[in-house]
Amino acid sequence: MPGWQVADSTSLYGINDWGAGYFGLSDKGEMTVVTSKNSQPLETSLMDIVAGLEQRGHAMPVLLRIENLLDERIALLNKTFAAAIAECGYQGEYRGVFPIKVNQQCHVVEEITKFGAQYHHGLEAGSKAELIIAMSHLRDSEACIVCNGYKDAEFVELGLHARKLGLKCFFVIETPSELAIILEQSKRLGVEPLIGVRVKLAAEVEGHWFGDGGDRSLFGLTTNQLMDVVDQLREADMLHCLQLMHYHIGSQIPNIRNIRDGLQEACRYYVDLVKEGAPLGYLDLGGGLAVDYTGAKTNETHSKNYSIEEYCVDIVETIGEALNNSEIPHPTIITESGRATVAYSSVLLFNILDVSHFKPRPLPEYLPEQSNDFLHNLWLTLQGLTEKSLQECFNDAVHYREEVRRMFRQGQLQLRELALAENIYLEILQRTRDLLPALKRVPPELQNLDEALADIYYGNFSLFQSLPDAWAIDQIFPVMPIHRLDEKPTNKAVIGDLTCDSDGKLDLFANADGESRTLPLHELNPGEEYYLGVFLVGAYQETLGDLHNLFGDTHVASVRIDSDGQFEFVEEIQGDTIGDVLSYVEYSPKELYEQFRVSAEAAVKSGRITAVERRQMLQTFSNSLNGYTYFERD
Repeated sequence: MPGWQVADSTSLYGINDWGAGYFGLSDKGEMTVVTSKNSQPLETSLMDIVAGLEQRGHAMPVLLRIENLLDERIALLNKTFAAAIAECGYQGEYRGVFPIKVNQQCHVVEEITKFGAQYHHGLEAGSKAELIIAMSHLRDSEACIVCNGYKDAEFVELGLHARKLGLKCFFVIETPSELAIILEQSKRLGVEPLIGVRVKLAAEVEGHWFGDGGDRSLFGLTTNQLMDVVDQLREADMLHCLQLMHYHIGSQIPNIRNIRDGLQEACRYYVDLVKEGAPLGYLDLGGGLAVDYTGAKTNETHSKNYSIEEYCVDIVETIGEALNNSEIPHPTIITESGRATVAYSSVLLFNILDVSHFKPRPLPEYLPEQSNDFLHNLWLTLQGLTEKSLQECFNDAVHYREEVRRMFRQGQLQLRELALAENIYLEILQRTRDLLPALKRVPPELQNLDEALADIYYGNFSLFQSLPDAWAIDQIFPVMPIHRLDEKPTNKAVIGDLTCDSDGKLDLFANADGESRTLPLHELNPGEEYYLGVFLVGAYQETLGDLHNLFGDTHVASVRIDSDGQFEFVEEIQGDTIGDVLSYVEYSPKELYEQFRVSAEAAVKSGRITAVERRQMLQTFSNSLNGYTYFERD
C-alpha cells in the first residue's frame, strides 16, 4: 500500500471544506495560501512566509494578515450580488458596508476602503470613535456610512459634518430618544440629515447569536415606537429624510431559512413605511452572512448550509418579489457583512514548545513480588482484555485504579506502586481504544477515550489574547500544522497555551467530519520547530483579546502576494514588550528598574552578590523589560 500522501492530510484536516479555496497543500507537505491572478491560482507556502518573518527578526507567535484574501472577499461579495441583481432583473443596486467593530485595525480598514472604492464599499460605525475612523477614511460620495448604536449630540454633530462634506452618512435610530437629538442638531447646524430606523423583527435565528432578534432583542424600535418616529418626522416636515430601514437578526446565521424568513418580515415593514409616506430607498439587512468554520455545510452554529451565491440570490429575489407585488421601487440593498469579509485574511502562527504524552511506558514482564491486591487485579484486567471483554475490563480498570489512588492517599501504597498502576491503566485504555473499531456499537463510556488519552501540545501563544472567542463562546477555529503534511500524524492531541489557566486550551477542532475533541499532530523532531496555524481569525479576535498573565499583542505582519507568487511584507508591527504591558496596568518600567537596582545595590553592600553579578542582573532585567512577552528561544 502507498504511504501517507499530501491528499490524505487535505482530507484529514478538511482543508477543502473550511478553506473556501484560499488554502491548500504543496507537494512538499506545506500549507499554502491560494490567491488568483487572471483567474489562475497561485500558491505561496506559509513556511516560506514564516522563514521570511524569522529572518526579519519576528519570533513566534505572529498574526499574519494576507491582503490578497481580504481583497478577494470584498470582490466576491460585490460581484456575487451584482450577478444576482442581473439574474433576477432587480432594479436597485448593492452597497456593502464593513462594520468597523469586526476589525478596527488601521491597516485592515485602510485596505477595505482602498480596494473597496471600486465597489463604493462603505463602513458601519457603532460609536464616535468608529465614526471618526469612517469619516477619515472614506472619500466616496456613493459609499455609505451607517451609524448604529447609541448617539449623543456629539455623535450626531460628527455625522452631520460628514454630510456637509458630501458623504452619505445615515443615522439609524435605535431608540426613540435619539430622534430629538438628531432633529435638534440638524436644525442648529442647518444640515438635513439622512435618517434610518432599526426595526425589531419577531424573527429569531438559530445559532449563538439568536438573541439579536425577537421581542427581547436589545436594539431596535417596536412597532409603536416606529409609528411614533414616523409621526414626529411628519410633524416636523422631515419625513422625506427617512431614507433607510435597517434590521439585524443575528451574526453568523447558519441556516438560510432564517435569513429568508427575517427578510420576508422586513419587507412587510419596508412596504408599509413607504405607504406611510417615507421615501426610503435603502434596505439594510445588517450582518449574518456566516463563515463555515468547520466546513460541515450544516446549520450548526459554527457552519452554514448555504453558499454566498445562494445568499445573494435569495436576498435579491425575496426583496424583488415583495416590492413588485406592492408596486414599490426596488431599494439599494445594504449588508453589513463583516465576519465573512475579514475572517479568512488572518492566520495566527505559533510554534510548539513541548509535549506532555499520555502514553504508557513499557511495562515490566512481571509484577514485583508482594504487589498490592488492587495492583495485581489491574494487571490481570490488562491480561484479560479482548474485544468481547472490552466493557467489563474497562469498568474493572476504572474501579481498581480508584482503589489504588485511595490507598495511596491513606499511606498504604508507595509512590512507585502508584506510578506502575497508572501506567497499567494507561495501557488498558490504549488497548481498549485500539480495539474499538472492531465493535459494531461503541458503549457511551468508551466514546471519549481519544480525549482521555490525548497528548497536550504546549503552544507559544495566549488563547485569551489571540483567540478570545475560543474561550468565551467555544468558537471553533480550524487548527492544523503548516508543514510535515506529507507525513502521517501519529498523535491525537489538545493544545495548551502559555497562561497559567486551565481554560487556556484548544480542545474542540474542525475536521473532515465537522468537529472533534482532539487534533491529529506529529511527533516533535529533536532540534526542529513544529509550527501550527489557527485559521479564519480575522473577525473580532484582535480587539477582544486581553492581557491574561500579561501576555500582550503578538507581532503582526501584513503580506501581499505578487503576481508571480512571491510575497512582500507591506506592514510589520512589533508585538508588545514586557514594559509595554506593565505600563498598561499602571506600572512604570523606569520605576520598576530603579526599585530592582536599589535591591541589587543593597545586596552588593551586604556581600550577598558582587558588583559584576549586579551588572549582569540589571542587564537581564533591562533586556526582559524590552523583550517579547512570549517564549523566546535562546
